[in-house]
Amino acid sequence: MRNPQPMVELWRGGLLESQHLGHAVIWGEGGMIRSWGDPEKIIFPRSSCKMIQALPLVESGAAEAAGLTDRHLALSCASHQGSELHVEMTGRWLADLGLSERDLRCGAHEPYDHIERDRLIRSGEKPCQLHNNCSGKHCGFVTTTRHLKAGPEYTEIDHPLQKAIRQATEEITGETVAGYGIDGCSAPNFAMSLSGLARAMQAFSAATGAGDGRDRAMHRLTRAMADYPEMVAGEGRACTELMRAMDHKVAIKTGAEAVFVAIVPEKKLGIALKIADGSGRASEAAITAILADLGVLDPKHPMAQKRLPAEQLNRRGLRTGELRLSEGFL
Repeated sequence: MRNPQPMVELWRGGLLESQHLGHAVIWGEGGMIRSWGDPEKIIFPRSSCKMIQALPLVESGAAEAAGLTDRHLALSCASHQGSELHVEMTGRWLADLGLSERDLRCGAHEPYDHIERDRLIRSGEKPCQLHNNCSGKHCGFVTTTRHLKAGPEYTEIDHPLQKAIRQATEEITGETVAGYGIDGCSAPNFAMSLSGLARAMQAFSAATGAGDGRDRAMHRLTRAMADYPEMVAGEGRACTELMRAMDHKVAIKTGAEAVFVAIVPEKKLGIALKIADGSGRASEAAITAILADLGVLDPKHPMAQKRLPAEQLNRRGLRTGELRLSEGFL
C-alpha cells in the first residue's frame, strides 16, 4: 500500500495553509500509463460510476423499448442541480412510463439550483424526489426494472437490477467488487480499486459503437454525457463547464467525497481520481490539471482557470490566496 500523494495546495499570505493528498490512475489500451499514490486503493466510486450503473438500462433493451433519447441517457448518469430543466425532464420521463415520483426510491432534498429552491420557498412547496440530484439515475433504474418485470424495491441488494449492475461492474473493472455501501440516494455503491475504476473508464473510451451490445451501450452513454453536459450536472458545475470547454470530446463525472473520472475517447484513456480528505475543490483542481497535462483541456480556458489556479476571493472581492498544484504532482 502506498501513501496518498500531495496534489493540491491552498496558499494564503505567502504561506501554505492547506494541502490535499490523493490517488489517481491513468489507464490506456496497454494498461496503466501513470499513477499517483496507491493505484490499488479501494474506494467507493459514489456517483462517478453512474455510467456503469446505467449499462443495464441500455444493454437490456429497456432504453430502446421506452424510446429514450441521448438526453435521457445523459440524465441517467447525472448528479444534477434539481433545476427546472432537470425536474421537468424527470417528471415527463416517469409520466411517459405511466409512473410517478412516488415510484422512485431516492428520497427528497432541497434542490441545489437556487432559482428552483427560491421558487419552492415562495410558493410554499416542499422539495420532492424529482429534485434529488440522483433522480435521473433512479428514472433509469425504474425503466430497467419495469422492462425486467422485477419488483418495485430496486435499491435492495438482491434485486435483479442490482445484480445486473454488480455483474456489469465486475466485468468492466476486471475485478470482484470489494464490498458495497449504501449511497446517499439509497442505492448500493460497489467498492473497487482505483485501478479498476480507471480500467472501466478506459473501456468506455475505447468503445466505438460498432461492436457488441456492451460496446454499443458504452459508446452511447459516453456520447450522451459529452453531448448534453447540462443534463449531467448543471450551470456553474465543473462537469458541465469542463465538458463544454473540451468541445464535448471528453466525458467526465464527479462523485461525492472527491472522486472524479474522465473518459477520453480520442486518446482511448480512462482516468480515476480520489482526494483522500474528500475535498471537492481539490478533486476539481486535480482533474483539471490532469486533463490539461494530457492536452485535451486548454489550461487557459476560463473554465479551467476557474479551478486551477483558483483565485480565492473574500466577500468584499479581495484576493486572499489561491489553489496551486503541489510540487511533483505533474
